[in-house]
Amino acid sequence: MKVGLTYNIKKVRSHESGVRSQKNAEFNSELRTPNSEHISSLPPDFFAEWDDEDTIEAVRTALAGRHNVVMIEADENAYEKLKSFRPQIVFNIAEGLWGQSRESQIPAMLDMLRIPYTGSGPLSLGICLDKARAKEILMHHGIPTPKFTIYDLRFMNLKIGNRQSKIENLKPLSFPLIVKPLYEGSSKGVRNNSVVNNTAELKERAEWVIAEYKQPALVEEFLEGREFTVAMIGNGNDVKTLPIVEINYSSLPSGVNPIYSYEAKWIWDTPDNPLEIFKCPADIGNKLKKDIETVCKAAFNILDIKDWCRIDIRLDAKENPHILELNPLPGILPDPKSNSCFPKAARAAGMDYDKLINIVLDTACKRHGIAI
Repeated sequence: MKVGLTYNIKKVRSHESGVRSQKNAEFNSELRTPNSEHISSLPPDFFAEWDDEDTIEAVRTALAGRHNVVMIEADENAYEKLKSFRPQIVFNIAEGLWGQSRESQIPAMLDMLRIPYTGSGPLSLGICLDKARAKEILMHHGIPTPKFTIYDLRFMNLKIGNRQSKIENLKPLSFPLIVKPLYEGSSKGVRNNSVVNNTAELKERAEWVIAEYKQPALVEEFLEGREFTVAMIGNGNDVKTLPIVEINYSSLPSGVNPIYSYEAKWIWDTPDNPLEIFKCPADIGNKLKKDIETVCKAAFNILDIKDWCRIDIRLDAKENPHILELNPLPGILPDPKSNSCFPKAARAAGMDYDKLINIVLDTACKRHGIAI
């Protein structure tokens, strides 16, 4: 079977590596934001969601063991390549680049071309990337998620030049709060100081998010209980949860906040010096395990997720699970030392990397009625 692999390859800036590929060098010299800003003006974690060469090659190798794989980078030429190559199905791991619906771009093209693909459709991907919209839908259906509000230029006067900054219309949320960009993943914009304990700290963090990421800030109540992440495969009533992963914040440096921040994910935890930050399967009782799985399955189906997803969960003071966010394009780093949660959960379930990738593909083929 001809299988397309759509992807975005992580770009390396000159100050991040002593050696760059020619392709990345050319990209860096040409890439500009819609406002004609050079790549150097972008946040340091701008490409955090994109996959590195090792991950893309690992996915290609896994698929190539059974299928003829066509590589299609999710750039401005992707539509014409998809139209020309016409794969029977596409394994989609493309995150997109510009805009709050960037993860929807490749699936929308595929829908237009009537090419089946793995994973969720444009609407579900767009909703899940907009954390507030996802939380509103969850709340409507009675699924627990932390209370929240949004700050953007309608509610704040940013310190631009010599202008004075002020926060207005603070909704009745209880400190501590956590502040993060509204349309990001992979811990982008979540720093150790994103947990705030008073209005002054809230003002500083919200201003920083809006100015740095050019988007609203999501402000939600910070739950101080245990945190888990749940990998899921399947569809509808057949969706299954893999062994639950717990995030062990006691492994972080002393005195830091118990969150999986940018520092924790990309600085303190590295393949050369990995933190013992994840435990899988999580050490939890049957009741809590069932409670977590119940809310995750409900959210998966309510938001019309397809084939696979990773859902982040945090407990409140009474050990009730609350959904933090859904990741319908989960990270899948192949190296066990990289602490990538979906492959970690798969290994705990007895699946190696190749088997995981092909099970996702097979799940999508079954959904589309494609003979394997």
